[in-house]
Amino acid sequence: MIKVAILAGGLGTRFAEETDLKPKPMISIGAFPILWHIMKYFSEFSFENFFVATGYKGEVIRSYFAGYHTTSGSIMVDLGTGQVRNYAVPPEQWKVHLLDTGPVTQTGGRIKRMEEWLRGPEPFIVTYGDGLADIDLHALVKFHKSHGKLATVTAVRPPARYGAINFDGDRVESFSEKPQSGEGWINGGFMVFNETIFDYLHNDKDALERHGLECLAEDGQLMAFKHDGFWQCMDTFRDKIYLEELWKSGNAPWKVWQEPVLLRIRKAA
Repeated sequence: MIKVAILAGGLGTRFAEETDLKPKPMISIGAFPILWHIMKYFSEFSFENFFVATGYKGEVIRSYFAGYHTTSGSIMVDLGTGQVRNYAVPPEQWKVHLLDTGPVTQTGGRIKRMEEWLRGPEPFIVTYGDGLADIDLHALVKFHKSHGKLATVTAVRPPARYGAINFDGDRVESFSEKPQSGEGWINGGFMVFNETIFDYLHNDKDALERHGLECLAEDGQLMAFKHDGFWQCMDTFRDKIYLEELWKSGNAPWKVWQEPVLLRIRKAA
């Protein structure tokens, strides 16, 4: 079973008004945290074994999932017996491992801290806790297994303010800061690694991007899965508003799941 690691421990300093109380991945899009949206999307591809790297205000994430069955959706409480029944149809079948990786650990350090849980013969997926897309995750994993290299990064076409990936065919050759010309591809997250990635990461100060991806590229071990579809990182309040508008419009590209039966009936009524 392929595992999914989600980096959810950063400070989210651009959202100071909200992240004073909760970590960035718990900022809501509609009624649900963006972390939930990410996991819900993965589960539609039958990836339901999640390893969440928590850090800053990780207790908020732990409380959310610890109480998930009694705080989400519609429930019935039998006051005589204390029984609680969740009306969600069907309930999520996720296995969510919430791992404390430290409040100021860098992205690579967080992955390194999860080594004992992620190591194994199967590759594993790593993504960030603030990005949504409509990537074909099955095709991504198939591509990774086909090329025989150690790692795959999903390349997307974003606004020009981001750094770019430079290619030699599909092999990642190098990275550029703030491109203003060329193809304009960047790392959109949704990465796949073989366990050898842990040989590139050593301590909490290692950034996945610099000590992992750039070194893999230099060694000719990083390939790119190019995605021309929807991708959006929630990096600013403007991004959050945009994602909210997509969600409320009913046209969110990442919403590929069906709502629970009871919720659909109530909306129809």
